[in-house]
Amino acid sequence: MIDKSNQQSFQRLRLNLRHLEVFLATARGGSTRAAANRIARSQSAASTSLADLEAALGVELFDRIGRRLLLNENGRALLPKAQALVEQATEVQALFMDEHAAPLRVAASFTIGEYLLPSLVSQWVQLHPKSQVHLRIGNTSEVIAAVAGFDVDIGFIEGAQTHSELVFRPWLDDEMVILAAPGHPLANRCATARQLANVTWVLREQGSGTRQIADEWLLKNLAHVRVGFELGSTEAIKRLVATSDALGCLSRYAVAQSVEDGHLVELRTRLPKATRKFAIALHREKRLGRATTDFLAHCSAAAPLRLVAS
Repeated sequence: MIDKSNQQSFQRLRLNLRHLEVFLATARGGSTRAAANRIARSQSAASTSLADLEAALGVELFDRIGRRLLLNENGRALLPKAQALVEQATEVQALFMDEHAAPLRVAASFTIGEYLLPSLVSQWVQLHPKSQVHLRIGNTSEVIAAVAGFDVDIGFIEGAQTHSELVFRPWLDDEMVILAAPGHPLANRCATARQLANVTWVLREQGSGTRQIADEWLLKNLAHVRVGFELGSTEAIKRLVATSDALGCLSRYAVAQSVEDGHLVELRTRLPKATRKFAIALHREKRLGRATTDFLAHCSAAAPLRLVAS
């Protein structure tokens, strides 16, 4: 006969994958309403499932602030374990299905997401027709937040970064270049540091990896930098530079085609080269599934891409 205390312990352990899916969706969306939309359930069902999970574990997982649900220390402790269990269950379901049946979630900073990953993803899908890749693009700080919050499996970022919950693997080399319109007064000469300090600059927004290295490079070598425009789009910067006297500072990957087409020119300067390393960001506690591992190998084999920046 099971005594009462053992029976209660047994009942508390009766949680299932649906409970964990609702928990993960709530953690990402900040409410049971958002969770219900993510996993196609009613809000009442999502609320009940979350309440059952907290009852089964005997702890609260969220701080209730108005209508918002924010992970507390218990929820943060559960998050990586729940993510791993749900992903492993998905892999079990896919064992006898097509390879890479689970969608691969990737986040990338703008330069990588707009100029490097599209061709890599296209090649990947050609090699694995049944595979799905969900790519989201944002600035470097947004990508890091997505990886840290388990919203994506892999992040691709620009420049050196640190985060206590993430590991960073070096990927491709990049070089920053200074750009001008073809008719700019400095276009056909070697610009001096004094000349560069007296022009207007168009730079990316704060929080982007491109802006971080541009600031480090320009401020270190110029007396001052007059920033006239801060834009959240590389393409917008290229268009503005091409039609004004302002200068831009962008990745060589991002401007190679525009320079080749004659829409922009790369200025010659006496400044030292500004190089950086693109990196892959992964969560320390995330177990890499088969699709993630294979996609990383696919991207790491992209040696020809290095030639573009040489």
